[in-house]
Amino acid sequence: MKASAGKILIIVQNLPVPFDRRVWLEAQTLRDNGYCVSVICPNSKEYPKSFERIDDISIYRYKMPVEAKGVLSYFFEFAYAWLVTALLSIKVLLKDGFDIIQSCNPPDTYFLLGLFYKLFGKSFIFDHHDLAPEMYLVKYDKKGGLLYKTLLFLERLSLRAADIVLTTNESYKKITVSRARKNPDDVFVLRTGPDLNRLKPVPVVERLKNNRKYLVCYLGEMCPQDGVDYLLRSIDYIHNELGRNDVQFTLIGGGPAQPEFKKMSVEMGQAGFVHFTGRLPDDELCAYLSTADVCVDPDPLTEWSNYSTMNKVLEYMVFARPIICYDLVETKYSARDAAQYIKPNDTARFGEGISDLLDDPKRRKKMGLYGLQRVTEKLSWNFTHKALIEAYNYLYLKKQQKSVLKFFTVKIANRFFPAKRKVKKYDPDASRSVMDQVVS
Repeated sequence: MKASAGKILIIVQNLPVPFDRRVWLEAQTLRDNGYCVSVICPNSKEYPKSFERIDDISIYRYKMPVEAKGVLSYFFEFAYAWLVTALLSIKVLLKDGFDIIQSCNPPDTYFLLGLFYKLFGKSFIFDHHDLAPEMYLVKYDKKGGLLYKTLLFLERLSLRAADIVLTTNESYKKITVSRARKNPDDVFVLRTGPDLNRLKPVPVVERLKNNRKYLVCYLGEMCPQDGVDYLLRSIDYIHNELGRNDVQFTLIGGGPAQPEFKKMSVEMGQAGFVHFTGRLPDDELCAYLSTADVCVDPDPLTEWSNYSTMNKVLEYMVFARPIICYDLVETKYSARDAAQYIKPNDTARFGEGISDLLDDPKRRKKMGLYGLQRVTEKLSWNFTHKALIEAYNYLYLKKQQKSVLKFFTVKIANRFFPAKRKVKKYDPDASRSVMDQVVS
């Protein structure tokens, strides 16, 4: 049996594994580098089992009792998930063992579990997926306030408690260093590059265009902050203001806000040319993205989106698809010349951008080929995963250095400040009685 480089427990609450692509890629990469990996996460319809072992990775799942929609239900969800995760961590410790806990946010509450296990010599990694305070501002359209300050406080505690931090891009790293006064050497940028073994272009499937000339695709989990409502208004502009009836729009993905967006689309009269697929298996997903003429990322400019990396953009690039998106800092870094950037939050101009690009096949091809080259040569997981191994090697080196330092500190302390030992006074009578018993 292959010796383990170490034992890792990954905690994620946002999505089930292996559906959470970032977490699953991390788990597989750690496994491939000799680590024993266990994961705790919620279950779903697609992954209902409370325990299963996939590709030598142990996955422990729990059922969420409610679908959080308000502040109070979010508090209940986080508290429930935290307690169940804590109990499952004991099970993992006894069954599989672990040296390191890697907690993935949101929420920013598992630092308490990390601190508890640090008392027993474990290490804690914070995998900073999202800016929870900024996401709160976007979801609830509020500025400041007690809850926002609480989220900032929890984020700061999570960052401070972590031995090292993984972030998704340079913007997050700057925020990590400034908010938590974290040593930059302890913060690693681990971009969620697409898995080229999973996402592969296939021949065009004309039937997916629904007897129309063009296909425009959106891919992603649909939450209130993801801008799908902006996209629907842009589609309405294309259909009613520009008078285009030759475009099929397909929105791929699930998410808590999907039912509301579907209802909004129907109310806008888009049922005939806007199709919501829900979550799709990889083969169907690849067919849609290979057939699409243009792909879109309608994330509007917010405190959260401007500094967040949108995985959908990178996945579009794998299929050499040109992209229409709003002008956001990290989106621009990801796509560069593979996208056309629209003035933020202007739905009419977004619609015009889609229409103009559909009518310019040469530009579409040039943008698509640029994106494919950029993602395959720099931004795929084949390249970005190296930061994960570097981070873990760095952490284990720090642990070894601390152990060596502790060893020599104790030796030096004992040399110059020897511990006083109680020496028993010699009792010859007691010694004789023992010898008499031996002789007899």
